[in-house]
Amino acid sequence: MIVQVLQGIWAFCGVGMTILVLLHSPKGDGLGAIGGQAQLFTSTKSAETTLNRITWTLTILFMALTVILSAGWLDS
Repeated sequence: MIVQVLQGIWAFCGVGMTILVLLHSPKGDGLGAIGGQAQLFTSTKSAETTLNRITWTLTILFMALTVILSAGWLDS
């Protein structure tokens, strides 16, 4: 049961990271292209900082769950 829950969280992290990486832009206008940037964030710098924090959090969680699930520590 716990393995299935962790696999679901792991899959969510993978999809979330993919979406967030696609939102990033090397020139800093990733969210600006969507059109809703002004309502969500006060500046492009704030948007990029927030995206970076969320992306790093999902990356760390994804990698930790990858190690835990692949090692088989939770299998009985």
